[in-house]
Amino acid sequence: MGRYVIRRLLQMIPVFFGTTLLIFLMVNVMGDPIAGLCGDRQCDPATAAQLRAEFGLDKPVWQQYLTYMGNVFTGDFGTAFNGQKVTELMATAFPITIRLTLIAIVFEIVIGISLGVVTGLRRGRPIDTTVLILTLVVISVPTFVTGLLLQLLLGVEWGVIKPSVSSDAPWNELIIPGLVLASVSLAYVTRLTRTSIAENARADYVRTATAKGLPRRRVVVRHLLRNSLIPVVTFIGTDVGALMGGAIVTERIFNIHGVGFQLYQGILRQNSQTVVGFVTILVLVFLAANLIVDLLYAVLDPRIRYA
Repeated sequence: MGRYVIRRLLQMIPVFFGTTLLIFLMVNVMGDPIAGLCGDRQCDPATAAQLRAEFGLDKPVWQQYLTYMGNVFTGDFGTAFNGQKVTELMATAFPITIRLTLIAIVFEIVIGISLGVVTGLRRGRPIDTTVLILTLVVISVPTFVTGLLLQLLLGVEWGVIKPSVSSDAPWNELIIPGLVLASVSLAYVTRLTRTSIAENARADYVRTATAKGLPRRRVVVRHLLRNSLIPVVTFIGTDVGALMGGAIVTERIFNIHGVGFQLYQGILRQNSQTVVGFVTILVLVFLAANLIVDLLYAVLDPRIRYA
């Protein structure tokens, strides 16, 4: 196990540098950040040259990337165009998005897996058909429609929640936004768990456990569910980073000043330092989540061994 973890960590190094390089190049070709900084009025040449020198934009792109990565390893993610440190923006945005993502993941695990197990064990019955139709509807409806609808009904019409989340984003105000963020992934987890349960329910080891006289609850939880969760864990693990980076729509609807909000503002203002800094952290989250998922395989299925 130890050798496997070390090998995986070493494999992450070229992936990290390659991904951040691609992001850095894409951000630098999406427009002129100095023009975006000056607004509608064009900067005079002297001011534009001074700003380019101040932010290091007068150097070749490869040199900008090397300088940036060197600063990243010292904990310096640069300065936004408004003069605020990117690390300060991260310190306020990431805790909010992490809370929102945790709530979304809990919804996926509790509701998605539970519905998947119930429908997988009752395949072809009315409850199975009903859940399949509902999940298909959830997948078909865009997230912004679901978010605006819940905001209108629960926040404006019925007054159950605040239409706009407070600046400090407490846990109780993030429940509905977390459900909106998790809605599509929750539907996929339900359908994936259902399919995996239904397929493994016909496996030989399940029939053997049942023939030995083991209680049905133990057969389902101890044998059937553990082996059926491997593809589900893979999906949820990769979904962690996707939820954190893809929360732009949800955070905009409920006015949540998290990672998605900062990314949106950075892209809108062509603030490359902010965009690259936040995406760099999200890359690390993706890599860490994938490593944890791979290690969980051995926990769920003892037959899996790491060389």
